Amino acid sequence: MTKDMTQGSPMKLILGFSIPLLFGFLFQQFYNVVDTVIVGQYLGTENLAAVGATGCVNFMVIGFCTGVCSGFSIPVSHKFGAGDYVGMRKVVANCVWLGIAFSIFMAGLTTTFCRQILELMKTPANIIDGSYQYIWLIFLGIPATFLYNITAGVIRALGDSRTPVYFLMMSSVINICLDLFFIISLNLGVRGAALATVISQTIAGISCLLYMIKKFEILRIKKGEWNFDKTLAGSLLGMGLPMGFQYSITAIGSVILQSATNSLGSDAVAAYTSVMKISSFMSTPFDAMGSTMATYGGQNVGAGKLDRLNAGLKSCVLIGAVYSVLASVFAYFAGAKLATMFVSASETTIISNVRFHLICYTLSYFPLALVNIIRFLIQGMGFANLAILAGVFEMIARSVAGLVLVPLLGYTGVCLGGPSAWVLADLFLIPAYFYTRRKLYQRRKSV
Repeated sequence: MTKDMTQGSPMKLILGFSIPLLFGFLFQQFYNVVDTVIVGQYLGTENLAAVGATGCVNFMVIGFCTGVCSGFSIPVSHKFGAGDYVGMRKVVANCVWLGIAFSIFMAGLTTTFCRQILELMKTPANIIDGSYQYIWLIFLGIPATFLYNITAGVIRALGDSRTPVYFLMMSSVINICLDLFFIISLNLGVRGAALATVISQTIAGISCLLYMIKKFEILRIKKGEWNFDKTLAGSLLGMGLPMGFQYSITAIGSVILQSATNSLGSDAVAAYTSVMKISSFMSTPFDAMGSTMATYGGQNVGAGKLDRLNAGLKSCVLIGAVYSVLASVFAYFAGAKLATMFVSASETTIISNVRFHLICYTLSYFPLALVNIIRFLIQGMGFANLAILAGVFEMIARSVAGLVLVPLLGYTGVCLGGPSAWVLADLFLIPAYFYTRRKLYQRRKSV
């Protein structure tokens, strides 16, 4: 059930771990894209823009929750790599207590203020009601987000990247069926898309939980191990909060860029929404690489095998470089065709913007690959605080694009937001990796 990533070929381990993750992320993005296709084709451009206008605030909040859960799983991988199974179970127990507290607090806070957030983002008047209906239900389902991400994170920390994928694939199929039922049969509009997402993620989370309890004997928490431990909780928060804030800080720049896009009108929002959905699908290999390197780094640091960090990094960067070239070629030839999945072929301006935006993005995919690979590796090594600074650089770049480039260049300024953010983040992350690696060697010498 588990996989030890502290011995064997780094390239084989990384490929073996990341490919199942990739399929999981692809299915996740697939049903996100299907959500958008169904909304765009059956509910029209305005409803497509309404869902799209929530994308950045959705990423800011849900990204925070996902980041916190990812941070919680890092101490689990450290304990597993060190062979401390009792300590590992205590960490998992405290993950549960913290996850319950965070999910209730975040759901209450965000559902209360989501309308005001949409207004601050200058969401166009013709789509703000639809945006509110959609995002309110998504935020209400935050406990389901925590449930899936904590359980899947713990399972992956033990080296099993396949099982969460199976349940995610199952939930993807359920989500698509519920989309069609709620939107077409029950006429629930954008609320149907949100409801389908929440229900399917709840099913995935419960499935991971039941599987984890049944199949992983080393995770069966004994009575005395359920106690809340302030020291362990502090360690978990020390990993989880920086990773959560990293997503949120990055998303602040995205919110500013989204607000600038909103000011260009609903057609620009529809184009931006289409690009974000397509790019999210195309960039899933980088998400898989990042999650892989977090586990790889965590287990090897836990086992004290620091010499393997560089080898793993080089292998993953090579994979990222090859895929980046392939993605650029695909976007150049297929960009316009991809746009017609979301809007009518008569929407020539939107289609042109989507194609140009995709080309800008994919030409910058190698910097994005480095962002994911190095950032998650640093987090797995135990330096989650540095990830916040990488998020700050991304925020600055996207903010400049939204406040300066969009007023000057129009939609072209929107296209430059992501690439500039990834390049600026890399200028920080690359030296940060060598700094953290040197710190680990110094710690080992002082012991």
